[in-house]
Amino acid sequence: MEKGPVYKATTEPAAKAPRRCPLGCTLRRLWGWRLLVKALQVILSLVAVVCEEIVEDCNPCSGLYLFEFISCSAFLLSILILCAYCTNLYESLGKDKVKKL
Repeated sequence: MEKGPVYKATTEPAAKAPRRCPLGCTLRRLWGWRLLVKALQVILSLVAVVCEEIVEDCNPCSGLYLFEFISCSAFLLSILILCAYCTNLYESLGKDKVKKL
């Protein structure tokens, strides 16, 4: 059977997938002073967690437990935000959802 008009070659060339960096790391959305502030936020919250863990003995420890919770939460959330802005997660979630985050 002869190939008819249905089986003609396509006029659209096959599009190549865009080349991405390993692990999708990019600094396009977070650069300059914003990157510096986010990196400083991660470092300072990690220092707060380490300083809290150094304390061996305390009398009223309720304040220390609150500081531990807040500093650990700040560290984990700042890592999450930094990863969201510096990886391909930004495109997969969408701009609106990242801003809500």
